[in-house]
Amino acid sequence: MHFRATKKNRSESYLQDPIGVDKEGNEITLLDILGSDSNMVIDQVTLSIDKDKLRRVIKTLKPREEKILRWRFGLSNEKALTQKEVAEKLGISRSYVSRIEKRILNKMGELLS
Repeated sequence: MHFRATKKNRSESYLQDPIGVDKEGNEITLLDILGSDSNMVIDQVTLSIDKDKLRRVIKTLKPREEKILRWRFGLSNEKALTQKEVAEKLGISRSYVSRIEKRILNKMGELLS
C-alpha cells in the first residue's frame, strides 16, 4: 500500500519549486507567475485536489450508495434530503438508509485517509 501512495505523489509539484530563471538569473516559482495572494492560491489548489479525490472515491461506490450519498448531502446541485425522504424514494426503511449511510462514510473515510 505504501508503494501506491508514494507512486501517486511522484508527479506532485509544489508552488515553491523552481520552474525556471529570469533574465537576472533568479529562480522563478509557479507562485511567482500566478501573481496572487499565496495563501489564496494554495487554498484553491488544495480545494481542487480534494474535489478530485472525492470524485474518485464516489466512483468506487455502488450505484445505490452513490444515490444515497448525493441525495443525503445535496451533491451535484441537488437539495439535501433527510434519511426519511431518501428511504421513501428507494422504498426502504429509514433505519436501513442510516446503516447504508454509515457504511458509505466509513468506506470513504478509509479511502480518503
